[in-house]
Amino acid sequence: MRPDEHEETGDAAALRARLQPVYWIGGGSGAGKSTIARRIAAQHGLHVYSTDEVMPDHASRSTPEDAPYLRRFKTMDMDERWVNRSPVIMLETFHWFRGEGFGLIVEDLLRLLADTGVIAEGFRLLPYLVKPLLAEPGHAVWLLPTPEFRRAAFDRRGWEIPRKTSDPELAQRNLLERDRIFTDRLVDETKRLELPVIKIDTAMNEGELVRQVTQAFGL
Repeated sequence: MRPDEHEETGDAAALRARLQPVYWIGGGSGAGKSTIARRIAAQHGLHVYSTDEVMPDHASRSTPEDAPYLRRFKTMDMDERWVNRSPVIMLETFHWFRGEGFGLIVEDLLRLLADTGVIAEGFRLLPYLVKPLLAEPGHAVWLLPTPEFRRAAFDRRGWEIPRKTSDPELAQRNLLERDRIFTDRLVDETKRLELPVIKIDTAMNEGELVRQVTQAFGL
């Protein structure tokens, strides 16, 4: 399923209405999206849908025709993915950054909505793909971390991917730079589409971020 398939059917308004109970948290890597989504969901009786957690399932459900970048990524070893290419090329060719599999996110959400409202979270929620699905603009927000915040977040988590390469230091630098460029693009895209954002730096604590996202959602 292509990301724009629902719009092509002429059912865009009906789809937006069905997805009205969804709250969307997108943003850069390391911004704390999962933690914030879980805390807000617990407070308001919502279900959390993590787009990170379903990536293996979506990869298995994607066809080569629908996901050519994913198909190429699968053929690479760890060095080819994270060491031997520039951060710009890594960004441009990363399947999830290209919107591959977004239609599967929509399918999953439509099934979940039978029971309760949902907070969908993850970097895969690209602004240009989410905006056409918004019945209410206030149901989406993008978290935009500074490079310092992102580096601190990954230092706390540990650097699992770089350790699997022959040059962990270079792989780490490449990942940080790729994600910096990705976040800069989110800044530009959310501004162009007039979508709400929250900028995060190392001075902001988790409680304050929960408060700001909750306020943005009007909960």
